[in-house]
Amino acid sequence: MTVLYVLVCLVLLMAILLQQGRGGDIASAFGGSGSQTAFGARAGATLLTRVTTVTAVLFMAGAVGLGILWQRGGGGSVVSGKTSAPISAPARPAPAPVKK
Repeated sequence: MTVLYVLVCLVLLMAILLQQGRGGDIASAFGGSGSQTAFGARAGATLLTRVTTVTAVLFMAGAVGLGILWQRGGGGSVVSGKTSAPISAPARPAPAPVKK
């Protein structure tokens, strides 16, 4: 489940980074009429918006699912205080020899 969650995170990251900003591309800033998007002017925005929405929902559901799994004892986290090995008392130093 963790590997799937990491893959969803990577896809979400790429979908966000590929989206066009609100200001448009650099060509529209200088009066250029052609758009340099890979999927066309409107189709790319719709596709990336859908991919972003789906991966965002999967990201949130995965976070909740992994949180529930770890809370139910799925792992021995140091933060939760659950460890797999019992904690033993520290060893005391040997007493000093008595001088006669």
